[in-house]
Amino acid sequence: MIKLGIDRLLEIPDLRKPLWGQRVAFLGHPASVTGSGTHSLDALMALGELKIVAAFGPQHGMRGDKQDNMVETPDTFDRRHGIPVYSLYGDVRYPTADMLDSFDVLLVDLQDIGTRIYTYVTTLGYLIAACAAAGKSLWVLDRPNPAGRPIEGSLLDPGWESFVGAGPLIMRHGLTFGELAKWFVAARGHTLDLHLVAMEDYRPAEAPGFGWPVTELSWINPSPNASSLNMARCFPGTVLLEGTTLSEGRGTTTALELAGAPDLDFERILQRMRSAWPAWTEGALIRPCWFEPTFHKHAGRLCSGLQIHTDNAGYRHEQFRPYRLIALLLKCLRLEYPDYPLWRDFHYEYETERLAIDLLAGGTFLREWVDDPEGGPGDLERRLLADEERWAATSAPLRIYAG
Repeated sequence: MIKLGIDRLLEIPDLRKPLWGQRVAFLGHPASVTGSGTHSLDALMALGELKIVAAFGPQHGMRGDKQDNMVETPDTFDRRHGIPVYSLYGDVRYPTADMLDSFDVLLVDLQDIGTRIYTYVTTLGYLIAACAAAGKSLWVLDRPNPAGRPIEGSLLDPGWESFVGAGPLIMRHGLTFGELAKWFVAARGHTLDLHLVAMEDYRPAEAPGFGWPVTELSWINPSPNASSLNMARCFPGTVLLEGTTLSEGRGTTTALELAGAPDLDFERILQRMRSAWPAWTEGALIRPCWFEPTFHKHAGRLCSGLQIHTDNAGYRHEQFRPYRLIALLLKCLRLEYPDYPLWRDFHYEYETERLAIDLLAGGTFLREWVDDPEGGPGDLERRLLADEERWAATSAPLRIYAG
């Protein structure tokens, strides 16, 4: 039976001894819960032995107060425990000197979903840098990576760092949050008092969860539209749709498991995908569908689309490649509809000059490949394989769990 980092910290007094007498701050969100479903901050407070002086919240807030995407959260006050809650997705995204002065040790208990652009990854990187510079200790209470161990996608190109690209990570990184913390420290040469409270009996290669212990832990949304394990598996590809004019399903109950638009024939696009490069469409069920978003892109309009399903007996975890799948979808759309206005130009995650698709991809290469009528799947495959091999070599020494 898996034990999360938070549960081990709560159950083993010796693990907590270094925290005694320290001013402790906590970084969490709605999925920061114990194995029995108690919010981690509440469970830590109930111990009665730690001096918890502040809390921090990432995008969407510490308790989950913001439903929509890219909506800032103000600083607030936790009435239950009488401590300030500082927002790291509001007036600031990097902690201020006053915030850092308020604590000695920061406990980080964030559920990640295994994709570079998830803003919690960037928040982790910012806090590691800030705590290293300020001489603070940082503890990561580790949690599963629901996307599992497979590595896929491209490495962020130099100069393309942003709030959805904290550094030269690959899109589907295959690490837990604790392992990611080790990467940030090593990659940036930080001198940091880093403690990792590892999980016990975590088996990332084991079916049927392949990273998420489906028979042992309930799924709790780490962000409002991360509503299922299926979404987490699809996200390294479907997140690219945020940089397009296509709906990614926001405004439906299956956001980031869908792609669609009212003025396209997705059955035609899927047929071309399966003809052009069938290997990139395997491992999951891809189903033509129709949907009508209630808000966001194409709200109130009936969309032709595709839905991805990994929650069935035919799912093949190692074979499913969501990044390649969505890249192929975009390529085949461009070939079927050469003049379609595909790339969305809007303010995206505090960026006003660079296109969202380039920020998401970590460079211009994906967009240029999609738009190049001469570019074939093999051209993108060579780029991806090279980056995946590099990341595999980089990340292998960071792994602390077998599988």
